[in-house]
Amino acid sequence: MRATIDRAGLDVQGRSSLIKIRRVRKGDLSKVKDVVEQAFGDFYERQLGTRPRQVFGGAQYVHHRWLMEPWGCFVAEEGEGKIVGAAVSVIWGLVGLVGPIAVLTTYQNQGIGQQLLKATQAFFEENKVTLQGLATYPASPKHLLFYQKYGWRPKGLVAITSKLLDRGEIRLAKPTLAIRRFSELEEVKKKGLMLKFRRITNSLYRGMDVGKEVEIVDGLALGDTLLLEKGRELVGFAVYHTPGVSEAPQGNLYVKFLALDARHRRPDYFHQLVGTLEEVAHGAGLQRVIAPVYAYYWAAYQGLVERGYRIDFTMVRMKRGKLLDYEHPGDFVLDDWR
Repeated sequence: MRATIDRAGLDVQGRSSLIKIRRVRKGDLSKVKDVVEQAFGDFYERQLGTRPRQVFGGAQYVHHRWLMEPWGCFVAEEGEGKIVGAAVSVIWGLVGLVGPIAVLTTYQNQGIGQQLLKATQAFFEENKVTLQGLATYPASPKHLLFYQKYGWRPKGLVAITSKLLDRGEIRLAKPTLAIRRFSELEEVKKKGLMLKFRRITNSLYRGMDVGKEVEIVDGLALGDTLLLEKGRELVGFAVYHTPGVSEAPQGNLYVKFLALDARHRRPDYFHQLVGTLEEVAHGAGLQRVIAPVYAYYWAAYQGLVERGYRIDFTMVRMKRGKLLDYEHPGDFVLDDWR
């Protein structure tokens, strides 16, 4: 379903202004990318005292997310064409994720970010989303208060972990199950797997479906999806990005989503899947694997620590909606809501 938001903006006093919130068009994409990188570059410079040479380390967040969810992406436009803010959102079944939201520094504190956030929330409501989520900076009171004002609750930390690869240190678990790559399958078999992906994610949160993530990675060759199988049964899977125009920073393999079926909570299965990701990264000439993990998934966090992963930085996960604490500490899940 489509949201019905396409209205003139309001300033902080509620007066009509020249800012309009509308959906992103294909011709906006390069401008949206520039706005996001400029706004976050300014933020990092204020926080760190120095501006990064590459915002997000070269990772890209706009183009493929727009292709995946064009009706969930919005811009704030001044006058007849200057884009001064943007918001990207995607839907995983009944779970809606927001981010990034960015407003140019000189246009901040004028209510533009609020209008963009409301646009994404209306989009979620139109699509019957039951849980809304995002990740933001735990050390930034401004970010926390901004989202909290609209019903978002900070729930727990997300550790963005990574491991520097050394061929001699890559530890593969005993290969008890078969692993295949989604990209190598025939199209008819790919379609059949969508139901199996949904069954696994539905066991984590009722109605969660990351099929769009699998399809966009496959369709645009952003990376691939590993399939952990026991006979004909899909036990787990891992969606990953490699550098280029994906969410993977330069030199890194980035784990977008990994999950084991809730009926197969076995550390050796988790280690086999993560170990294979490390092998893939090493074979592609990449230096590191980046694996975000939500602290509530304690078994997954412990598994990464055992493999030598270290925390690079932390984010805080915020939620709005139903079943805010659905995670089971024994589940092996790596999911990034940035």
